[in-house]
Amino acid sequence: MSDAVPALTIPEAELAERFVRSAGPGGQNVNKVATAVELRFDIAGSPSLPEPVRERLLAKRDRRVTGDGVLVINAQRFRTQERNRQDARERLAVFIDSGLRAPKKRVATRPTRGSKERRLGAKRERSTIKRGRGTQRDWD
Repeated sequence: MSDAVPALTIPEAELAERFVRSAGPGGQNVNKVATAVELRFDIAGSPSLPEPVRERLLAKRDRRVTGDGVLVINAQRFRTQERNRQDARERLAVFIDSGLRAPKKRVATRPTRGSKERRLGAKRERSTIKRGRGTQRDWD
């Protein structure tokens, strides 16, 4: 059985892009040109996402996902609108890719006898060290 993940395509109509002015330094270019991209993708209402993938993406504790289930990606690393647009879409692809694979189930294991003995031995050593720190007795 292969570990291949099916390809997922999101139609252009499901993405909402807005171009805004970038924050931070940059001189007059920043003040004049709207190069930053705000990409919005409605995870909760997207018909192109399979249900398990949607649930995994919405369950993530990601601050970019709003309470309504909309992913908002702000891209303003580059000076051109096209590069920021491409960057936002790449980050969207990485986010969706992270929800495609189901996490592995954890197999419960028990500690070995040796590890238990080492742990208890270390606890005994610490105990004797701390016991020695008690009130000092005057032997006079």
